Amino acid sequence: MLISLIIHSCVPFPGAARHGAGVGSSGCGCPLAAPPESSGEVSCSSSSSAGEEGEIHATAFEKAKPGPESSQIWDAENGAQGSAPSHIPKYPQGCASPLLTPSRSPQGSVDCPNLEFEYGDADGHGAELAELYSYTEEPELSHNRRCFEEDFHTQGTSSEWLELDAAQQKAYVMRLLDGLEVVNRDKRLRVARAILYLAQGVFGDCDNEGDVLHWSRHNSFLLYQLGTFSAFLELLNMEIENSQACSSALRKPAISLADSTELRVLLSVMYLMVENIRVEQETDPPEWKTCRETFRMDLSFPVHTEEPFALLLFTMVTKFCSGHAPHFPMKKVLLLLWKVLLLTLGGFEALQAMKVRRREELGLPPLPEDSIQVVRGMRAASPPTYAIELMEQQQQQQQQQQQQQKRGHRSRRPLMKQDSLDIYNERDPFKNDEGGVDEEENDDVDSGIEGELDLMERDAIIPVMPAQRLPIERVSFPKGLPWAPKVRQKDIEHFLEASRNKFIGFTLGQDTETLIGLPRPIHESVKTLKQHKYVSISDVQIKNEEELEKCPMSLGEEEVQETPCEVLYRAMLYNLPQYMIALLKILLAAAPTSKAKTDSINILADVLPEEMPITVLQSMKLGIDVNRHKEIIVKSISALLLLLLKHFKLNHIYQFEYVSQHLVFANCIPLILKFFNQNIMSYITAKNSISVLDYPHCTVCDLPELTAESLEAGDNNQFCWRNLFSCINLLRILNKLTKWKHSRTMMLVVFKSAPILKRALKVKQAMMQLYVLKLLKIQTKYLGRQWRKSNMKTMSAIYQKVRHRMNDDWAYGNDIDARPWDFQAEECTLRANIEAFNSRRYDKPQDSEFAPVDNCLQSVLGQRLELPEDFHYSYELWLEREVFSQPIRWEELLHCQ
Repeated sequence: MLISLIIHSCVPFPGAARHGAGVGSSGCGCPLAAPPESSGEVSCSSSSSAGEEGEIHATAFEKAKPGPESSQIWDAENGAQGSAPSHIPKYPQGCASPLLTPSRSPQGSVDCPNLEFEYGDADGHGAELAELYSYTEEPELSHNRRCFEEDFHTQGTSSEWLELDAAQQKAYVMRLLDGLEVVNRDKRLRVARAILYLAQGVFGDCDNEGDVLHWSRHNSFLLYQLGTFSAFLELLNMEIENSQACSSALRKPAISLADSTELRVLLSVMYLMVENIRVEQETDPPEWKTCRETFRMDLSFPVHTEEPFALLLFTMVTKFCSGHAPHFPMKKVLLLLWKVLLLTLGGFEALQAMKVRRREELGLPPLPEDSIQVVRGMRAASPPTYAIELMEQQQQQQQQQQQQQKRGHRSRRPLMKQDSLDIYNERDPFKNDEGGVDEEENDDVDSGIEGELDLMERDAIIPVMPAQRLPIERVSFPKGLPWAPKVRQKDIEHFLEASRNKFIGFTLGQDTETLIGLPRPIHESVKTLKQHKYVSISDVQIKNEEELEKCPMSLGEEEVQETPCEVLYRAMLYNLPQYMIALLKILLAAAPTSKAKTDSINILADVLPEEMPITVLQSMKLGIDVNRHKEIIVKSISALLLLLLKHFKLNHIYQFEYVSQHLVFANCIPLILKFFNQNIMSYITAKNSISVLDYPHCTVCDLPELTAESLEAGDNNQFCWRNLFSCINLLRILNKLTKWKHSRTMMLVVFKSAPILKRALKVKQAMMQLYVLKLLKIQTKYLGRQWRKSNMKTMSAIYQKVRHRMNDDWAYGNDIDARPWDFQAEECTLRANIEAFNSRRYDKPQDSEFAPVDNCLQSVLGQRLELPEDFHYSYELWLEREVFSQPIRWEELLHCQ
C-alpha cells in the first residue's frame, strides 16, 4: 500500500519542465532523454488519504504543463525493475526463493546489537577488488591464466614472472601492448586477457592472498607507466561504437555473459588499474606517488580537447538505459565510474581539506568540526518502542483482566483515561517516552501507512491499562552536545524583526546593528546569536553571483578556477538531466523492493551465464550472485551520487542545486523512500556472499565442495558492509536534497516518510541514526502535535544527536518560512537563479550589443583571415561563382554615400 501511496498520491513537482523526467511516475508523461529545449512533466494525482498535508502540498505545487516530446519511462508502482528477466530459471521451492527476496521477519522483538561499522570512502582494498567479479565469472580467471602462460612461455624463458627483473618485465609488457594493435579480434582478446592476468596479480605464482594483492598493485603501476590505460581506452571506444555487437545484442531474446566478453575484459583491466593506483599505502615508493598524481591529472584534465574519461562512462550508462546497448556490463561500468570520480575529485578527507582551504581563501572563520569525525565518536541510541510491542503487552493484560471482570464495564473509560494522560503529558512530555502508541505498522514491504489509526480510535479499541513501565536501557551520555550550534544571517534578521515588531512597532529591514529601543535581554540575545553566526561558502557564492548579475560590465568576467570538478561539470552540463535519470533508473531496477517487469531494463546481463542452472545448488549459487550483483550496483550509484553532490556544492552552490533539482524532478525522493520501505535490518544483515568464491581467496586456495548449507550460512560478519554503506549514502543524499527546502520537506510528509524512517532507527549505528533523525527533524513541524506526543523518545534523540540551530522552532509550526503558498515561488526562484548562472558562465554570448567592435578601416582590412583548408582547393570555383559571374553595378556604387 505504501508503494501505491508513493505513486498515486504524489503531487506535481514545481517546474518539472525542461530536461525533465521522472523515475517512477505512474503513467505520467516523463521524458527519459528530452533535449534541453523540450519540456517534461512529473505529475501524479493526489490521494485523499494524504489528508491535510496532501491538500497543503497540492496547493503549493500547481500543475506542471506536459511537454510535446514527453515519453513514458515506466510504471513505478511495479517499478522499472529490470532485475529478473523472463529467462531467469524458476528455482525450486524452499531453496533459492529466500535468497532472491529479502527475508521478512516480524518486526516486534528483534533487538539489533551495536554495529561496529566505520564509514569511509570505500570498503577494504581486497573487498573492493572482489566485488568487481561475479561468481559466474570464476571460470574466466583460469582462462586468463592460460592465455598469459601460453604467451609467456613462447618467449623461451623458463622463469616465472616474479623472478624477472624490472627491465624484463617492461620488455614483456611492451610486447603485449604491440599485440593489441593486431586486426584479428580473437588474438587481440587473448592479449587483453594476458594483461588482465597481470593486473589480477599473477595469482598462479603466489601462495597467499597478500601476495596476490601486492603483485596486483605492482603490475598496475607498471602497466600505467608503459601506457596501457591509453591503449585500453582506445579499445573501449572501439567496443562502444561497435554497432555489430549492439545489433546482435538487440536481436537476442536473452543476453548473457558471452555478449559482453570484450567489454568486461577491458573494463576489468581499467578498474584494477584505477583502484590499485588510487589506494595509498605508507610503503609506496616515491615514484608510485608521482605516478598517482600524473594519473589523476590525466583523468581530470583531458588533452587535445577530449572529453573527461568519466563522461565516456556516463555516456555508456545513458546508452544502456536507452536500450541501444543492452549488453553493456553495467556493474563494472558503475564501479569504474565511481572509482574514477573518487580518484579525480577526491574522497571525504580530501573534500574536508579543500573546504578548509577554500574558507581560508574567502577569509571565513575555520570550520567548528569535521562531521564524519564527530559521528565516529557518537554512540548509537536504543530504538524507540514500537506500537506492535505495546499492543501485544496490552492484549496480555486485557486477557488477564477479562477473567476477573465482566465485559460491560469498559465502555468509555479508555477515552477518559487518555484525556487524563494527555493533561499529564503536557506537564511532563518525557514521561510518554515508552507509553505513547507509535504510528508503526507491520514490516511487510507491501503494506502502506494509510492504515494508521487516529490515537483516539486506537484507544477505543485498546484500553489503557495501569501503567507498567517497560525496562529502559540506561545510557550515560556525555555532558554537552557533540555539535557547535550554528546561526544564519537570516535567523538574526528574523529574530530582530519579531523583536522590533513587538517592542517598537516597526522594522528596519536587514539592519542587524541598530538595537535602539529594544530591552537589554534582546541585546544579550543578539550578541549570543552573532557569536555563533556561521557563514558558509555557499552564502558567499550566492552573494557574489547576485553582484555579478547586477553589475556584469563593471565587475568584468569572473575568474573561474580550473578544478577537476569544474571541468567535469562543464562537460556534463548539457546532458546532465539524462545522466541523472539513467542512474536513478538503474537504481530503481536494483532496489530490493522492486518487482520484475517484462518491459524493464535488464541489469543482469553481466551476471547470467549462457546455460541456465540445472541443479538446486546451482540455482542457489546464482540466486546469491544476483542479489549480490544488485547490492553492488546500489552501492556504486549511491556513492557516486553523494560524491557528485558534495563536490559540486563545494565548487559552486548553483552547480549542486542544478543536479539536485534534476534528481528531484526525476522522483529521487520517493525512490529512496521506496528503497527504505522494507525490513531494513534484514537488508543490512543479508548474507549474499560466498566467501570461498571471492577474489583473491578463490585464486590461491583449494575450493571446498559447496553445499546448500554452506551457501545459506554465508559469512560470519555481523552485517553486510556494502548494504549499510549504501543505506547511509542514500540517507545523506536525501538530506542533501531536502535541507532548507520546504517544498521538498513537504514531499517527505505527503509520502508518509516518518514511519519508514522510524523503522530505520532500529539499526543501532550512530551515523545512520543521525541522518534518519535529521530527516525526521525537518518535517516534525508538519506532523502535528499528536505525532510529537506519541514519539517523545524520538524527539529526545533528535535533541541529543542533531545539531541545534538557535531560534529554530523545528518542533512547532511557528516557522515563518514554512508557509505553503511560498513553496512554488521558492523552487521557481531557485531555478531562475540556476539558469542565469549556467547561462552567464557556460553559454556563449549571443547578444552582440556588448561585443567589442573595431571601427578602424585599416585595422579591419589588415586582419589576417584564416580560411578553412577545403576552401583553398575550391578557390577558383568560388571566385567564378561569387565574383566573375555576378554583375557589378558600378554606377550604384559611385552614387552611394
